[in-house]
Amino acid sequence: MKTWQKVGIGVGAVVVLGGIVLFSVNQANKGVVTVQTAKVAPQETLVSQVTASGEIKPTTYTNVTAQGFGRITEILVKEGDHVKKGDRLLLQENIQASADVQAQAAAINSAESGVQASEASYRAAQSDLLMQQANLEKAKLDWERGQGLFKDGLIPKQDFDQRKTGYDAAVAQAESSKARVLSLKASLDQMRAQVTQGRAVLVHTQDILHKTVYTSPINGIVSYLPERIGDYVVPGIQNSNGSFLMTLSDMSVVTAEVKVDETDIVMVKMGQDADVSIDAVPGKIFKGKVTEIGSQAVLRTSGLATTQSTASNQEAKDFKVVVTISNPPEHVRPGLSATAKIRTAEKKNVLAVPIQAIAVRTRKDLEEAAKNAKKDSGVTLAAPPPPAPGDPKKDEVQGVFVVNGKKAIFRPVETGISGVTDIEVTKGLQSGDEIVVGSYKALRTLKPEASVKIDNSAPKKPEDSQS
Repeated sequence: MKTWQKVGIGVGAVVVLGGIVLFSVNQANKGVVTVQTAKVAPQETLVSQVTASGEIKPTTYTNVTAQGFGRITEILVKEGDHVKKGDRLLLQENIQASADVQAQAAAINSAESGVQASEASYRAAQSDLLMQQANLEKAKLDWERGQGLFKDGLIPKQDFDQRKTGYDAAVAQAESSKARVLSLKASLDQMRAQVTQGRAVLVHTQDILHKTVYTSPINGIVSYLPERIGDYVVPGIQNSNGSFLMTLSDMSVVTAEVKVDETDIVMVKMGQDADVSIDAVPGKIFKGKVTEIGSQAVLRTSGLATTQSTASNQEAKDFKVVVTISNPPEHVRPGLSATAKIRTAEKKNVLAVPIQAIAVRTRKDLEEAAKNAKKDSGVTLAAPPPPAPGDPKKDEVQGVFVVNGKKAIFRPVETGISGVTDIEVTKGLQSGDEIVVGSYKALRTLKPEASVKIDNSAPKKPEDSQS
């Protein structure tokens, strides 16, 4: 046999042997799933939190609107200015209002002078009435005396008639004086009523004049100022709103008003701590507490309350939650975007596993895996727990894959609170158990009792493509 034939036979034998070995390795690794694992260990602190976005809002703010007709003549503040209660904000033209006040004040002065004249006339009439009443009394006595003397024949009939006429004249004069007093009293009351009416009108005109000067009703900052000098403003009439001038916000107490998803709102309670981050103040966290929880759901896209929508829909809904910030930054402004992380629960020294390690398998798959394991090895695995009565998820079992030798054993577990990346396991695991935590694809398709290969090496980064 020639040398080249021997070499060919040798190469062929090596190829055949290599094929046999490769086939054996492939058969041995057939059905083996490569997974990443981690040891179950107690976690010092596990915090469950709800994250929601919203904006910064003051607890107290007011919208200043027009109080009368006219043009703006002067604006005394600008956006961002700090103001105190009573500070002047804006001036509106007041020529007509000022003239009305002056005219009404002059009318009141004239009416008050008339009252003084009427009071003098009234007092003079009262004095005259007293004098006429005295004259009447004297004439009455003379007539009564004359009646006696005439009866005794001591005076002539002419003297008696004169006394009678004097008494009648005194009665008439007294009645005239009394009527004049009553007339002057009525005139005085009328003049006094006119003064009172004039003063009421003066209060009205002064109020109109005062409304041309706008003052701050609260302590705060000017957070919005859309008007300019020369703009014509009008007050609200019936259902029509008046001209909007500016917004004042009291930033002494600052809140973050956020929208919490309807699936998370049940975990949010009054007084829970929260960490608030403001987009305009990067890198800083501000402490706060939940001080208000909305009871009415709002539609996510429109922001309308569900009671305002007549049509039924399955649109996602949120609930308003107000977090009061205990240490707000200086110069914070209403409307800034904010994110609140509300701590809904916290536990110490708990067994926790990565959230992605939790898998759900059907009861049928678990029962078939138990039967196959018994058939292959004669070992009976623990059956899955019986479904709870009335449980709508009775056909699914929640658990994790525990690595036992080279097998991934599905172990049902009970869970508690969830953190950002981890979830509490209250039943089904012990500290030191090795569980499957990745990859996502492997966990999604991993079957109970499947053979696994552990590879906890860091994933390789793809090399940059050469240009």
